[in-house]
Amino acid sequence: MKSHKVKKILVLSTVLLIFFSALNVYISYVKMKNTVQESIANQSLQAARSIASSIDIDTYQKFLSNPEKNEHFREIQVYLNDVREKLGSLYVYTLEVDNPKVSKTMILAHYGKIDNLDNYQIGVACTVPEEQVTKAYKGQVYVTEVLKDPDYGDYLSVGAPIKDDDGKILGYLGIDTSIHTINQIEGAGLKRNILIFAFNGLFIFIVLGSFLFMQKWYQREVKKEVGHTENTYQTEIKTLITSVSSLRHDFSNHILVLHGLLKIGESEKALQYASTLFKEVETIESLKLNIDHPGLSILLQSKKLAAQNHRINMEMTIPYASFGRIKSTDLIIILSNLIDNAIDAAKELPEGERKITIDCSVNDTNYLFVITNTGQCIGKEAQIFKQGYSTKNEAKGQVRGQGLFIVKEVVNKYNGRISIESTDESETTAIVEIPLK
Repeated sequence: MKSHKVKKILVLSTVLLIFFSALNVYISYVKMKNTVQESIANQSLQAARSIASSIDIDTYQKFLSNPEKNEHFREIQVYLNDVREKLGSLYVYTLEVDNPKVSKTMILAHYGKIDNLDNYQIGVACTVPEEQVTKAYKGQVYVTEVLKDPDYGDYLSVGAPIKDDDGKILGYLGIDTSIHTINQIEGAGLKRNILIFAFNGLFIFIVLGSFLFMQKWYQREVKKEVGHTENTYQTEIKTLITSVSSLRHDFSNHILVLHGLLKIGESEKALQYASTLFKEVETIESLKLNIDHPGLSILLQSKKLAAQNHRINMEMTIPYASFGRIKSTDLIIILSNLIDNAIDAAKELPEGERKITIDCSVNDTNYLFVITNTGQCIGKEAQIFKQGYSTKNEAKGQVRGQGLFIVKEVVNKYNGRISIESTDESETTAIVEIPLK
């Protein structure tokens, strides 16, 4: 089931990668195409203005006074064709705009020889759209989008006014650029920008890949964290179950002893025995701790109960603090391992010598945890944090030397310090300092 979900995520991620990559390339291409068309239109418009201002106005006015294919027509036509060849345009021509809807072509130069224009008629309606003709009628320049024309081919058209010396508009100078020319420029631009398209696609791939990696890493960390938590709390639950079982067993024995004493008429001894049991009950009641950390409270109560079962005198000094700068799981890992080591060491001594003190404190800069226990001194201090090293006797089926290694790893994660010192009086102290960041 989990594998099926992972496959779905991978397939969806791949589809998203392809979709966004294609979308990115398409948007970039459309943007580049529009930029190219806009650039060509602006250049053509500047050329139209320049040509309109450089036409021989006297010659053109003479042509307008007698619009026929005469010497004035030919002179302007030769000039326009020369300009067209230099620009590489499809058409260069003059227009008459006497209404806001349709313009008329007056003098035309196009791709091909001028001699082929014998059948050309002066004053025929031009294909410039009405929107642009209206602008020209108002004396404005115009620029069209790419026009689809089945007769003349697809092209982009611009126009600028032709004015006499007094600023009067005599007509318009139009330039048409073939879509073939535009496509060539767009193709060159596409080749220059292919690396940018590839980079954009790679960037999206990296983003999605990073997302999947982070998701997988997060799931792995959560799984690891849950594993640590589960192992820790399972250990504590087992300890509690063992302690409760021990108490139940002891309770049965105590009842049998009381029953026996009363049966043989030793009521005084039975009362003394009951008084002893009452003190133990009071000790169990004292296990309740006033700590602002539920996990820590449960841990310490279970450890104190375990210490009691081993007849170990355990004293605690715990402030009413949440220890919120440390993850609960990490705090439990540190203290549970150190207290377990203290219990294992103390229970090896005679009953009256078994003692553990736990002191947790908070100041302005650090959390400080100090666990002291009586028991065998620790030698070879430099190796106690090494994985697999243990001062305990080997036991069949048990892995030794993991606790302090794990504690050291957790303390290092918080840039903290841990030290363990033994004294000549058979006493060992573990000190952990965690800085408050």
